Amino acid sequence: MDNIAGTKSGLTWAVHISVVFLVALWVFPTLGLLVSSFRTTDQISSSGWWKAMFPTEQTIQLRTGGAAEAVQVDGVYVVEGNMLTDEGGPGLGSELQAFGVTSRGIGAFQIGETAEFGDDETLVLNEDGTYRYTSAEEPGRRGQRVFVTAITPAQATLGNYRTILFSGSGQDNMAKAFFNTMTVTVPATIIPIVIAAFAAYALAWMDFPGRALLIALVVALLVVPLQLALIPLLRLHLEIGIGKGYLGVWLAHTGFGLPLAIYLLRNYMVGLPRDIIENAKVDGATDFQIFTKIILPLSFPALASFAIFQFLWTWNDLLVAKVFLIDSTGSTTVMTNQIVELLGTRGGNWEILATAAFVSISVPLVVFFAMQRYLVRGLLAGSVK
Repeated sequence: MDNIAGTKSGLTWAVHISVVFLVALWVFPTLGLLVSSFRTTDQISSSGWWKAMFPTEQTIQLRTGGAAEAVQVDGVYVVEGNMLTDEGGPGLGSELQAFGVTSRGIGAFQIGETAEFGDDETLVLNEDGTYRYTSAEEPGRRGQRVFVTAITPAQATLGNYRTILFSGSGQDNMAKAFFNTMTVTVPATIIPIVIAAFAAYALAWMDFPGRALLIALVVALLVVPLQLALIPLLRLHLEIGIGKGYLGVWLAHTGFGLPLAIYLLRNYMVGLPRDIIENAKVDGATDFQIFTKIILPLSFPALASFAIFQFLWTWNDLLVAKVFLIDSTGSTTVMTNQIVELLGTRGGNWEILATAAFVSISVPLVVFFAMQRYLVRGLLAGSVK
């Protein structure tokens, strides 16, 4: 009875748990990047992304006004302001807990307490954020350093995206890299699909000498690592003058993607009903008419399946872009390479890195969820008769 078709396995619960675990393994890091991309440096350093919806305690280094804001009263220099609303402050709605004037005593004084330090210097910080700093000597240009501990409400900022997408031509600008990546990815996805569709139809439905040998060659090319062909192919591109631009990287991605595309599409096309093709030939249709009016519409799931894979591979590619997009000016830098540059220049700014990473994965996510219904149908093509 255990082998009767249709009965459920006793390990169904294990399969469900494994699926949930794998889904969580991919969803939580992506969700973490999304949440972190809307947080500030202080928020990221003080709490994890899962606490972004709750008030958090953080210590912020601020400064009082300097010599330009100082007013002399009875022989004493006085500076007044508001720590909540001054530049870099936690903002209105935050609850001040303590403050300090040295890195070793960041919470040495309570709110409302008068801090006495230095040469006749005092500082009072009130609950509403207002402060009064006095000094017998004229304050410096940058003012007195103050460490403020505050509980800040949950808040989000678009500043990271403005920095990444609209910061000009600097290394933080991802807008140019985004369009460069689109320029590489879209043609590198369309070109191999067009070529592979013609080749797959020929290998599936046209009789000619050497067809079996070509099919075997396509299968053999599936296991060839692309790293083996990078240097010879680059030398060839440089000799013919296409090794430093988009054309070279398009052709490289096309060559590396064609074996899988031909194999996948050929397996799908060969499983289409033979009667349809034979009836079309009896009616006088040419191979080109059969291909464009019958085969292509019926093969859309397989075409979409390969398009997903090719788009994702090309979008996330770093190696091929590094080799074939040789440009010292950075005008053809793709997003993966731009993120590597950010790791070197902004390695401590996690909010910038998280924003750049999420901008990079947003388009593949949209493409995958828009076309994922065709993915399984295309991958299983030809596996069941």
